[in-house]
Amino acid sequence: MADKVTLHGYRYSVYTRAVRMVLAEKRVAYDRVELDPFADNVSASHRLLHPFVRVPVLAHGDFVLYETAAITRYIDAAFNGSPLTPADPKAIARMAQVIAIVDAYGYWPLVRQVFAHRIFRPLEGETASEEEIAAGLEASRTVLAALETIACEGLVLDGETVTLADCHLAPMIDYFLRAPEGAAAIAVYPALSRWWRRISTLASLIETDPGLPAAA
Repeated sequence: MADKVTLHGYRYSVYTRAVRMVLAEKRVAYDRVELDPFADNVSASHRLLHPFVRVPVLAHGDFVLYETAAITRYIDAAFNGSPLTPADPKAIARMAQVIAIVDAYGYWPLVRQVFAHRIFRPLEGETASEEEIAAGLEASRTVLAALETIACEGLVLDGETVTLADCHLAPMIDYFLRAPEGAAAIAVYPALSRWWRRISTLASLIETDPGLPAAA
């Protein structure tokens, strides 16, 4: 019997969704454990799984792994199915670069500033900050321009061949575009927009949609 796969994650987490996309692309069956890392009552058992009390965490049998990029690379290597890592060394490097850009420079402005303040906070009955949205949009320009350059090159983010970079980036762009300011910001980048039009039709992205609306 194959080792059981369990994903501990938060429904609205872009990082949990990235892992779910990879699991879907590789056709891996798994159990889900829902956990809100922002809650006040995070269980002691989860703290044992993740010392920094974040999500996602993947358990494959007795092997436990956290950090999204590590998890997605493990899934791609450990399970059958179409590879999500390119064969070409330059494309592998670009894939890793996209993931690093997204984590280091993209997540905060795209998700925690623009999306959270325009979409998520109002849904939760919390106050949004126009200053945070403006700051996120300003910071997003450099991120989007860097991704545009990579998409134009075509080694990854070509919208045709799905890689771990697509799975890492797509959930964040999806959230960003739910804000009208985000949709307007990305429209000036033709290669990135073309990539999104193609990647937004992926079954793995559609099936993992957390069900949040765009701005009214």
